[in-house]
Amino acid sequence: MENINKTIQEYFEALNRLVSNEPINIPIGSKINKDTVALEAGRKRGSIKKSREVFTELIEAIEKASKHQNAPQKEAEQKLNKLRVDKERYKQLYLETLNRELMLIEKINILEKQLKKRSLDFSNNELYKS
Repeated sequence: MENINKTIQEYFEALNRLVSNEPINIPIGSKINKDTVALEAGRKRGSIKKSREVFTELIEAIEKASKHQNAPQKEAEQKLNKLRVDKERYKQLYLETLNRELMLIEKINILEKQLKKRSLDFSNNELYKS
């Protein structure tokens, strides 16, 4: 029984190292799950099983730590998605603005041609009256 308690304690210590992002046996920044806790504790992958009652509390702690670890990532993904939507919206506004400006430039050119033509017509009429 004491040996089981010592083993469970080693798993909890490994979990704590993973939570504090200071692992010894696996890479820093690894996801927290049953396999990484087992590997960090110096055991084999898959050694923490739901079917063993002795691991119930440990598995709950691992799941809680995993959710806590994923929370900042989900927040960052949501922020990134919002920025992507904003980027597309601003891109659309930019293209609409460009289109409007080009249409206005075309309209100005047409009006300038009409004005020039009328000015010439007016000048020509003045010449004939003299």
